[in-house]
Amino acid sequence: MAQQSGRFTTTTTYLSAAGWTLERMTAPSRLFGANGLRTGPDGRIYVAQVSGSQISAIDVDTGAIEAISPKGGDIVAPDDLVFDPAGNLYATEITEGRVSVREPNGHTRVVYGDMPVANPITFHNGQLIAGECRVGGRIMQLDLDGGAPRLLLDNVPMPNAFDVGPDGKLYFPVMGTNEIWRISLDGSGAPEVVAKDLGVPDSVKFDARGFIVSTQVHSGQVLRIDPRSGDKTVLAQLTPGLDNVTFVGTRMFVSNISGYVTEILGDGKTRDLVPDGFSWPLGLAMDSDGLMYVADGPFSYTLRPGQPRELVGMLFTPGYPGYSRGVAAAAAGEFVITTANGDVARYWPAQQRSEIIAGGFDQLYGVAIAPRGAVIAVEQGSGRVVSLQGGNVETLATGLKLPSGVAVSADAVVYVAESAGGRVVKLVGGRAETVLDGLQQPQGLALSGGRLYIVDAGAKQVLECDPASGRSRVIASQLPVGAPPGVTPKFLGAIGTMSGPMGPFAGITAGADGRLYFSADAEGSVLALRPA
Repeated sequence: MAQQSGRFTTTTTYLSAAGWTLERMTAPSRLFGANGLRTGPDGRIYVAQVSGSQISAIDVDTGAIEAISPKGGDIVAPDDLVFDPAGNLYATEITEGRVSVREPNGHTRVVYGDMPVANPITFHNGQLIAGECRVGGRIMQLDLDGGAPRLLLDNVPMPNAFDVGPDGKLYFPVMGTNEIWRISLDGSGAPEVVAKDLGVPDSVKFDARGFIVSTQVHSGQVLRIDPRSGDKTVLAQLTPGLDNVTFVGTRMFVSNISGYVTEILGDGKTRDLVPDGFSWPLGLAMDSDGLMYVADGPFSYTLRPGQPRELVGMLFTPGYPGYSRGVAAAAAGEFVITTANGDVARYWPAQQRSEIIAGGFDQLYGVAIAPRGAVIAVEQGSGRVVSLQGGNVETLATGLKLPSGVAVSADAVVYVAESAGGRVVKLVGGRAETVLDGLQQPQGLALSGGRLYIVDAGAKQVLECDPASGRSRVIASQLPVGAPPGVTPKFLGAIGTMSGPMGPFAGITAGADGRLYFSADAEGSVLALRPA
C-alpha cells in the first residue's frame, strides 16, 4: 500500500507480516484541520491549521497543496491569518497566545505575545487588528514593531474571524451571543448588533457587493447578510464545523475544522476543493454490535467496515462530552470517553447525551473498562493510572513516564503503554512490571485472542505480544503513525476553556473477528490489519 499525504510528504509503503493483511478503512486526509482562510498575493488560498500546526497553500485550479509554514516550524497551531500589502503573512497562534509574522523571505518573528486564545486577525489601511476568541475577549490594534497595543473593545463574548466593511467599521461574529457586531476603528461609541439569531457565527467576510458572508459553526450554514438590515439568505447548507471564508476573484470558498475546503457555486451547490477527512484521529473502540467509534478531537464519528463514516458529535452539538481523545466501548451504542478538558464521561451518541463520571484530571489519554465495570483511565500529566467506580477514584499506579494507552484483560490485569519509558507494563499491587521493553514510543494498546497489540508511534509499527512470556513480533511497519520522519512537533497547549493540551495518540482496537483497527494519525485515516 502506497500513499501520499500532507504529513508523509514522500510515498511510503506500508508493510505487514506474514499472516496479516493491511486494509484501508478510510481515505487519508489532505489537510489536518482547516481553520482560517485567506487569499494570498499569488491567488492561492492559504489555510491555517490548528490540528496540523502548519500553514498550507492551495491552488484553486489544480488542488495542489504546499506546506508554507510546516509542522514543527516556528508558527504553532495557527488559527487565522492575513497578508499585508508587502506580502508579510501574519498568523494568530491560538495555543501559544500570540501573533507572529512570516516575512516573504521565510523569517518569522513574534509581533505580540500576550493574547490568550489568539484567533481573529485582519489588516486594514496599515493597521493590524487581532482578537481573542474567549469569554471576555479583547480586540486590539497591534503595533507592527512590537510596541504596546491599542484596545478597541474589551469583554467580548468570544469574537472570531472579522473583517472591515465598506463603511470602514470592523464587523465580527460574537459566538457567545450568536450575533454579529460592528465597531468603529477609532474605538469610539458602543458596539452595534448587525445580525442575531444565527447558527453560531464564527467568521465574517465581505463580498464584492458589500454583503457579509458568514459561516455558522453549529448549523453548518453559509449565510449572506445585509449589513444594513440584517436580512439573511442561506447560500449553502454544509456539515457543522464550518470555520472561515475567502474569495478568489468572484469565487467563494469555505473551510471546515475537520479539514475540508469547499467552493460555493450558487443555488445551494458546492464543489469540494479539498475533500473531508479526519483532522486528527486518536482513540478507537468497537462496540458489541460491530460499530467503531473514532475520537477525532473536536469531532467524533462512528464507522462500520465497508460503510461511510457518520458524524455523531462535535464541540457545538448537544451532549458532546468535549475534545475527545481516548475511548472504550461500554455497551452497544454506549462509550466511555476521555477528553482534553480532563473529564471522563459516558456518551450515548445516538441520544446526544453524556454524563461526566469524574473530572479535573491532568491530560487524560487511554481508557478501558475492567470486567466488573470499573473505568481505568490514564492521566498522563501526573504519570498515573486511576480506577473509577461508584463515584470513587482509586490510584492504581504512579510515577509512570508519559503513560498513554491502556488495556484490561478478562482476568482484570491492567496493561499500560509507557510512551516516554519505551515499554509496556502490567500493574501488580501498585507496581509496574515490565511486559515488553525496547520500544520507541508505544501509544495505543488492545487485547485480542490472548495477545496484546501495541502501536509504537516512534518505530511506526504495530506489534503483537504474548503478555505471559513477553515474546513479540512486528506485524506491520513503516506505518503513517506519529510524527513524519525528520519532524519534531511542537507541543500544542490548551485553547481557553474549549480544550486542554492536545497531544498525539495513535489508538488501536480489535473486532470480534480478530481484525485490528488503528488510527493512522500521520495521514488522517483509519487502517485495519486482517488476520489470515
